[in-house]
Amino acid sequence: MSPNSIIQTPFDLPSLLTEVGRCNACAAHLVDGVRPVLQADAKARILVAGQAPGRKVHASGIPFDDASGERLRAWMGVSPEVFYDATRVAILPMGFCYPGTGKSGDLPPRKECAPLWRTPLLSAMPHIELMLLIGHYAVAWHLPQCAAASLTGTVRDWRRYYPSVLPLPHPSPRNNIWLKANPWFSEEVVPALQSRVADVLRS
Repeated sequence: MSPNSIIQTPFDLPSLLTEVGRCNACAAHLVDGVRPVLQADAKARILVAGQAPGRKVHASGIPFDDASGERLRAWMGVSPEVFYDATRVAILPMGFCYPGTGKSGDLPPRKECAPLWRTPLLSAMPHIELMLLIGHYAVAWHLPQCAAASLTGTVRDWRRYYPSVLPLPHPSPRNNIWLKANPWFSEEVVPALQSRVADVLRS
């Protein structure tokens, strides 16, 4: 599956980002207020499709400015300087604003966000060569054929989508138990991820 298959109509990215900054579609549901957190540039080659900002990211306004980001950058084999270079890496969570906290952690991304913004934003970045799909919500949107499958099964089947798409578990410390129970991820997927990221950044 090629990321470019989603591209239909050219969009003006700066104008889109301005509109995203003004969006209040979910305002009534966001206890901590509206603060879209994303990173995008028309030259970007890699897309990080996450879930939604956590509380720390909501406070800083910097994507993956937390322990999850440290682990994700280690998985990718990139420095913060590369990761936060929007001309190289785009970061578009499924929900741009912090959804708040539920009984067992952060709430899911707000469902209004992706239908409003995802297709036009992705269409404005025609040079994406690698999509990193982090967690169930990103996988369900970008690989709808996997929406009903377990995330573990989809990640284990990573070769089916490589090298243009790579499904990943969430890099949160909450997933430490999963990572210990699935050593094949660190042994097989992480090296392939680092190799592919390096190839894309060199091209």
